[in-house]
Amino acid sequence: MVDPQSREARVDCVGKHVYQVVGGYGSIDWLPAVPRTERVKVRDYTCDCRPIVYELCQAGGLRFIRRISRPNGRLVVEESRWSTAAVIDTLWGELLRGEAR
Repeated sequence: MVDPQSREARVDCVGKHVYQVVGGYGSIDWLPAVPRTERVKVRDYTCDCRPIVYELCQAGGLRFIRRISRPNGRLVVEESRWSTAAVIDTLWGELLRGEAR
């Protein structure tokens, strides 16, 4: 079994994996998910083999990152602030590289 924090993906994994956090990483303000629009397009996502799954989402001309976890079997969905594609795409890259959480 692969260490869930390692950079190595399992053979059966289909999504991206978030790297371990690096020292001095940035903090993402996670807010409770609030339905703001009828449709949300998931543009990218991380593998669900980890306890926390992230989705890069777009709706209404803006982007945001959704964080989904299940602490104690309870579904928790949170979102980053909504912003322009350039801002959120940069944040998404930082998250994947372990430079933000």
